[in-house]
Amino acid sequence: MFKSKHFQLFYLILAVAIGISGFQRTASTQDIETPAESDIKNGAVVVMYQRFGENRYPTTSTSISTLTNHIQELQNKRYSVLPLSDIVEALTQDQPLPDRAIAITIDDAYVSFYENAWPEFKKAGLAITLFITTSTVDQNRPGYMTWSQIRELASDPLVTIGNHANELRHIAHLPIEEQKQVIEKSNQTFRRALGKQPYLFAYPYGEISNSLQNVLKANGFKAAFGQHSGAIARKADLMSLPRYPFNDRFGTMERFKLAINSLPLPVSAVLPENLTLNDSTNPPLFGFTIGSEIKPREDGSYRGLNCYSSQGELTLQELGGGRIEVRLIEPFKQGRARINCTMLGPKGRWRWFGQQFYIP
Repeated sequence: MFKSKHFQLFYLILAVAIGISGFQRTASTQDIETPAESDIKNGAVVVMYQRFGENRYPTTSTSISTLTNHIQELQNKRYSVLPLSDIVEALTQDQPLPDRAIAITIDDAYVSFYENAWPEFKKAGLAITLFITTSTVDQNRPGYMTWSQIRELASDPLVTIGNHANELRHIAHLPIEEQKQVIEKSNQTFRRALGKQPYLFAYPYGEISNSLQNVLKANGFKAAFGQHSGAIARKADLMSLPRYPFNDRFGTMERFKLAINSLPLPVSAVLPENLTLNDSTNPPLFGFTIGSEIKPREDGSYRGLNCYSSQGELTLQELGGGRIEVRLIEPFKQGRARINCTMLGPKGRWRWFGQQFYIP
């Protein structure tokens, strides 16, 4: 079975498919699971922000009105907003998570977060994780927080500090020795400024490579997060976890509700193993096997399964036994590219698995 899809219609198609009635079903009391019904199979969703109220940066900033709407939705009792560290611990220890477990992350330590967004999160009692690029703070660059402000936040039980590398630069393709230096330099700065180094990492630009993952593991990091969309499955790779990015360009309530109500699409045997591509691996031979807990139809196909590319067209082939193979018509262009795969799930919710590729 073959399918061809364009990425630019991705969110519109999903929103139309779900419709207003789908969100109403999600919101109804009969669909709200009690703590006693928490299941070891439940995954989680992580959302990501950067700047706040800086409208000259529409691809990285979120307006305060949009943030207020997001927070209001998250305060609905059907969601469980947890510290990111609690979610990582549950995944690591195979402990149960509530349905609709959500974590909030902030990248880069822009001062607009401290001034405009943190008071709103604190007032709502919502835990956040702040991923800090250490050199921008050390150099007192305009527009970024100070170490004094960060220490104030770090003392609050609602705040977890994470590592976002020493510099906001492309490091996934660097020689391994340079990657080691980047990570060690940021760790040294954290130990000096905060007295300890974080164990959660966010990849600069969401760019991931096998060598960088290995460097992080060797430095004691428990989990690392990209910028590819999707819900976290129980058996997901802890060094390549997804997050849904939000900003003024992609921050509508329809998309936000779609994301925070999404379910994991559990997969294994994901190829290619390395998300940083070169001439011999671009276009990638992308494929995965859907978990046995997701039952296909009688003909072996999956209801509502579609994949979308951010660049050009692709074909999707369902080979049986849960194996899915995706092929691009043309190689990705230099930079970053994404493939998102979704499948209709229970109660109007969507299962979601995404990958971001980096082409140096």
